[in-house]
Amino acid sequence: MLREIVEVDEALCDGCGDCVPSCGEGALQVVDGKVRLVGDVLCDGLGACLGECPKGALKVVRRDVAPFDEHAVEVHLRSARPAARRPSLSVVQAPAEAAGGGCPGSRSREIARPAPRAPAAAGASATPSALAHWPVQIELVSPRAPWLAGADLLVAADCVPFAYADFHRDYLAGRKVLVGCPKLDDVSGWVERLAEVIREGAPRSVTVVKMEVPCCGGIARAVREAVAASGRAVPLAESTVSVDGRRLA
Repeated sequence: MLREIVEVDEALCDGCGDCVPSCGEGALQVVDGKVRLVGDVLCDGLGACLGECPKGALKVVRRDVAPFDEHAVEVHLRSARPAARRPSLSVVQAPAEAAGGGCPGSRSREIARPAPRAPAAAGASATPSALAHWPVQIELVSPRAPWLAGADLLVAADCVPFAYADFHRDYLAGRKVLVGCPKLDDVSGWVERLAEVIREGAPRSVTVVKMEVPCCGGIARAVREAVAASGRAVPLAESTVSVDGRRLA
């Protein structure tokens, strides 16, 4: 099938291995002094590793390869990193998956929280919503939507509002938001769509906020490429939220 996949330029790669830990699927390994893609089916093509290479030896290309296989990833990680040697997480994993491996972004875990407060009365909310437009999905927003003009644009991974309790106050207030999931959505058209939004909508600034999991790096990469492709010199900021709800950057 025709899809995106990471490609290593061996002429630029010095074998430092800085990119290897950023690949949650274990698709990159140092072999004979060079980083290599050890299996096409192990690479999801989202490019979380790209920003870790000091030599610029990694890029995402679109070519005819076997489809990404999450089961193959699970088997590969189980054989490459025995459960006894894996570092513990700051959150509690479900026992079956803690031993089984798999993509870090989809691994089950529990997060200790204080008891929730009593729910508000029906129809009431203790905190008003900061959402000032509709729709919000990247694929649904028109590049010529009038509310884009001069706006501070927020492009958010769609797990962020669930993980970060003060999303409305700290991120959404005063901004217009587009959301999407780089793991589950078809990201092949994202760069073109977002570039058109920036070019036609002419927002004043762009902020991208993603989760800390490796697969979420795809949304930041798509936004960076879209800003470059738009031909507009728009300020770009990036932010990251942890799975347990902390603002990391």
